[in-house]
Amino acid sequence: MTFLFSLFRFLSWIISVLFQTFKFFFISNIPLPPPPFSLLRVPYVPLRRIIDFMDPDTLVSLSFCSQKSHSVIKTQRRARFDGRLCVSEYDSNLSFRTFRNRDCVLSVCDCSYFSSSERSDYVKMNGRYVPVKTHRSDGNLVSHWYNTTDGLKTITEYVTDLFNIDVSIVCVSKDAINMIEWAIKRQKTPLKSVTVCGVTSSEEELIYILRDCKTSSQIEIRSYAPPNFRFSEMFRKIDFLVIWHGQWVTIDNLLTMDGIDIILAYSNLSNNDLNVFLKHWLSGGCPRLKLFCAITGSVDILQVLDGLMHNAVLVEDSRYYTRQYPFGYSRTLSFGYDIQRADGVKATVCEQENEMVIAVWPETAQNYN
Repeated sequence: MTFLFSLFRFLSWIISVLFQTFKFFFISNIPLPPPPFSLLRVPYVPLRRIIDFMDPDTLVSLSFCSQKSHSVIKTQRRARFDGRLCVSEYDSNLSFRTFRNRDCVLSVCDCSYFSSSERSDYVKMNGRYVPVKTHRSDGNLVSHWYNTTDGLKTITEYVTDLFNIDVSIVCVSKDAINMIEWAIKRQKTPLKSVTVCGVTSSEEELIYILRDCKTSSQIEIRSYAPPNFRFSEMFRKIDFLVIWHGQWVTIDNLLTMDGIDIILAYSNLSNNDLNVFLKHWLSGGCPRLKLFCAITGSVDILQVLDGLMHNAVLVEDSRYYTRQYPFGYSRTLSFGYDIQRADGVKATVCEQENEMVIAVWPETAQNYN
């Protein structure tokens, strides 16, 4: 009976804490009325468990309530967050991203979109008072700045310090080099991923992304290249490379790539180019490759396999191709040809709606290294 009563009190306390958190996270300068069971008076072991169960955006909101709440969150949280922390200049926010979801933590917005009647709620962030409001659909805090780039940097410093973590992903659309270099220089661990969005990147930015940008695994270029742009240098080692507007990618570029996943959209590569690349892989080139996809104007699978039909086995059945690296991936492969490299590694080559796919089998750990 005593146990049930204690359990009931504990559950009631959790509900009370959550209610107080959502009710008071804006008014950091007003003393909070104590909940029925004070959060900061709970012994450290159960307190850590409670904090570990809270969502990142809730913890950020709670951290603004007082210096003590900030200190408790910073020192007591131990659980790993689900996903990689992304700072996005394109979306003007910080979020934790997984393969399927994006959980926003804190956002920035231009002050010109914040009416004077709303500027009554402020939080203290890195020594300055910042007007905030709650995002209507996501529920996270939106901070307002005259310079949104400065605001994005400030909220990044605040959140990474609060959670004792580094940024994993940077998404940029303007002033890409400076933003990426700022993120790289401010932390000890390397960035895992860089995404470039926007209308058109400069030649300088694209060369920097492809040759000099220091990330450990992933580059995604969603922007257009300038007219007549060409990349004449060797591609550096990039595990996961996605180029959405790949009209500028040539067969010479393709033959210098060393990646695990290579995805090209709106490519001008010809069937003959794809045939050359496939022969390159069969002879030992691009040895880490697990998945290659190129969306072109027209794919003729027989031209792609020209000169290789003696090594090709038709497979009419559909098969599931499943990946666990880097975030998880699956697709259905149908009506393809299996080909085998001299070392015994097999790949399926197939055409799916003007997309040429090379999917390497089997999935083994050494293929990721």
